[in-house]
Amino acid sequence: MFSLLGKHAVVTGAGSGIGKAVAILLAEQGATVYVADINAQQAEETAKEIGSNAVAKAADVSNQKVTKDLFASLPQLDILVNSAGVSHIGTAESTAEADFDRLYNVNVKGVYNCLNAAIPRLKEKGGVIVNMCSIAATVGIPDRFAYSMTKGAVYSMTLSVAKDYLKDKIRCNCVSPARVHTPFVDGFLKKNYPGKEEEMFDKLSKTQPIGRMAKPEEIAGLILYLCSDEASFITGCDYPIDGGFIKLNN
Repeated sequence: MFSLLGKHAVVTGAGSGIGKAVAILLAEQGATVYVADINAQQAEETAKEIGSNAVAKAADVSNQKVTKDLFASLPQLDILVNSAGVSHIGTAESTAEADFDRLYNVNVKGVYNCLNAAIPRLKEKGGVIVNMCSIAATVGIPDRFAYSMTKGAVYSMTLSVAKDYLKDKIRCNCVSPARVHTPFVDGFLKKNYPGKEEEMFDKLSKTQPIGRMAKPEEIAGLILYLCSDEASFITGCDYPIDGGFIKLNN
């Protein structure tokens, strides 16, 4: 089950975190994976870790020309996983315009750029798109104004693409994690809570009813399923993977 043998997949933001875990797992299941990341060194490191069926691609998804060139260079495309993204902490008052624009350019325009470039290729014989959404798209999270805005847009784009390309046999879904233990979390705690990293990590972990953060590999497992033929009847869906956050946080 869940074989991707013969498939070609682009995973954005694959230099670290969830994107890296997704790239590794898709490759383990037989896909040729194009490891796309703005950080060329991290992309190369991920591709090297995967081995012969991975190709590193330095790409700033917020730049449309760069993104179009990336997809035009591929010999084949069957799967797109839009995992590249940035975060921000702040309310509508405290969010600076520059930060708002930065989040929009990566999290919204970056997804649009990839969709715009990938869909013509996927229409050749059908394919799969999985977008990285978040529980912040549908649940109010304190101090996540701009980030929540971008993930609400990703959710809406997912539904729109799923509807528009049914006839082209393109499936489009999104996944919505709660907190995931990635290098971003460690860096955030080190920067904002020096000396209290363990205490704050424990506090953030317990905001999930299950009592811990997700592992990147757990998110990757769900994405693998959605990319596989076993999920061929699924499109236009958002999948929370949240340790009970949405339904059990009463």
